[in-house]
Amino acid sequence: MVDLHRHLPADVTQEVVAALIAELAEDPAVSGILLQLPAADLDGQALTALIPAEKDVDGLTPISVGLLVQNRTGLRPCTPLGVIELLDRYGVAIEGAEAVVVGRSDLFGKPVAQLLLHRNATVTMAHSRTRDLATVCARADILIAAVGVPRLIGLEHVKPGAVVIDVGVNRLETGLVGDVDFDAVCAVARLITPVPGGVGPMTIAMLLRNTLTAAELQSS
Repeated sequence: MVDLHRHLPADVTQEVVAALIAELAEDPAVSGILLQLPAADLDGQALTALIPAEKDVDGLTPISVGLLVQNRTGLRPCTPLGVIELLDRYGVAIEGAEAVVVGRSDLFGKPVAQLLLHRNATVTMAHSRTRDLATVCARADILIAAVGVPRLIGLEHVKPGAVVIDVGVNRLETGLVGDVDFDAVCAVARLITPVPGGVGPMTIAMLLRNTLTAAELQSS
């Protein structure tokens, strides 16, 4: 495996990054391309769209998003994929479950909602401006928080016995915390992921899986 990790200067231009992506897209030795987002002052959405779908190991190009929405074969976003893997590995029944996703980002909230829908969950998408958020969240059998507000989800948001997945990563003076008040919620949740050390490692694992899948598809 050839490591083509490229560190670019902070003042790199849109044109230079676009040219690099085009170069890597044409290189048969490159199985996957990942553009680290957010891309500072650059148009990250436009740059992501330049990545060929078959090398889109982060699953974020318009083609990859379309394949996900239509539930057709393609590479899926790593963090949402990691969340589904966690649920499966711990025997959490997704089919028929009521799932609430707090957060509507293109990177996580929207794709994880699609993955849950494809597994026959009943999905509600909420966010920081949802009216009576606690009542909406407290319906969930599976509650996923990815809104970027430290400890937004408290005891009143969680139904006893619910599975709680915390995708938030917030840096405070005391260290990293999630979007869930872990100490309060763990008293009633059946399963809960910590921050750090919960979903984060799964994201890396799914990135490696996607890269292997991309390599296999391109060599077939």
